[in-house]
Amino acid sequence: MSYLEKIRRDGKLANPFFCMMGIEVVSMGPGKAELKMTVRPDMHNGVGWLQGGMLAAIADEAMALALYPMLAETEGIATISESTSFIKGVRSGEIYAEGRVIRKGRRVAFTESEVYVLEPEKTILSRTSAAFAVTINK
Repeated sequence: MSYLEKIRRDGKLANPFFCMMGIEVVSMGPGKAELKMTVRPDMHNGVGWLQGGMLAAIADEAMALALYPMLAETEGIATISESTSFIKGVRSGEIYAEGRVIRKGRRVAFTESEVYVLEPEKTILSRTSAAFAVTINK
């Protein structure tokens, strides 16, 4: 069974990182995926903000889940470069990551993501762009 099939069947239970971080799959399909996560105090940095690596991590996962439905059965992916711009901090509440595929080639795929909060209004926390190697599974 493929990773994508496991995600569809088991949700976050298919990914140990999702379980540890409390990440939920909101939606996913070819070229687009949305995840959400509740910010917990144990995710804070030393001054009480959500640690920036958490924003980059959920963005990476959203971009990967947007890309997976576009892969052939024999293909896999691996992140080869990623850049995140941190725009605003957050201390609590639910954050969302929306990942999008910009272009999937035979060997490299390009993606982007925004992480945001919805309360009190939609506010962007970070923007990430990434390139994924498209691998052949044997």
